[in-house]
Amino acid sequence: MRTRWIQPLQWAVVLTFSISAFAATRLQLTPKFSVGQVLRYRIESTTKSTGKTTSPIVNPEGGSQSNQAVHMQVRLEVLSISPDRHVRLRAVYEKSTAESESDALDLTANSFAARFNRLEGRAFEFTLAPGGEVSNVRDLTAAVSGQSATAVTPELSWLQDVVSAANLPKQGIALGQKWKSETPVRGALLAGLVSHIESTYQRDEPCGASPAANASADSPAPGASATGDCAVILSEVEISRPGSSHSDATPDDFRRNGLRTSGTWTGTGETLNFISLSTGLLISSTQSITQNMDYQVSSASTGSSVRHTGKSQSQTQINQLTNQ
Repeated sequence: MRTRWIQPLQWAVVLTFSISAFAATRLQLTPKFSVGQVLRYRIESTTKSTGKTTSPIVNPEGGSQSNQAVHMQVRLEVLSISPDRHVRLRAVYEKSTAESESDALDLTANSFAARFNRLEGRAFEFTLAPGGEVSNVRDLTAAVSGQSATAVTPELSWLQDVVSAANLPKQGIALGQKWKSETPVRGALLAGLVSHIESTYQRDEPCGASPAANASADSPAPGASATGDCAVILSEVEISRPGSSHSDATPDDFRRNGLRTSGTWTGTGETLNFISLSTGLLISSTQSITQNMDYQVSSASTGSSVRHTGKSQSQTQINQLTNQ
């Protein structure tokens, strides 16, 4: 039996073909927009919290558990696309309501509900970079009322899940691939909290098979957009903060108000995303997160402190809706 030797040129041809075939199997899930395009998303979120607060003043009516729910429908309008693929978008809150209940007198319940109820009818414009970064946010409602038109990030925090490919590898993804990413937890009571995310491109599946799409099928709201195939991506999340629980973990806004915070805050959960293979846009997202906290807030001037230990469980669904 004679051995066939492959010449160097043949090796180069084989290697080039192999690399090209490998590259062809990788998928770029970059959102595709067109000027004048209109998208609608429904966001449903519930949070159940249990815990205990210890303070210098004993409150016999202090509650041990609470439930909060948020319901929003947002219209996204594509205003312009620059040559370098920066997209200018407008987000209009067509619906926004919230409820909060507790097993005791809760003075913050009304403010929580009011915060989201006030969003209905408000409009924001912002720029989305190709890498997924959101910038140049303008609160159009504040501008009309004569108030300062500054960026209001909490109202737009859901955008990273809807229109951003920031957590996806820049070289694309392949079936079965795993990758890791980290994002800071914004607005947290302890500074330095980080979400460690490990994602897996599990399979391709009809977009209509997503749990969020099925959950909305019997709802009086518009049905989920369920055409075409979707990439199914499962992400496992772990929230942690490096360093000792006794070390200073004070966010800047707390420090400016003469407060200091320390303690621990951990969390685990998972997110299941259905992303359209044809448009790169999120069709649906189902997320569950459980967080455990044991933190202390102290006055820098008096030394008095409040300690809270507790647990929260949250469920969030984001669903693309058919245009009406």
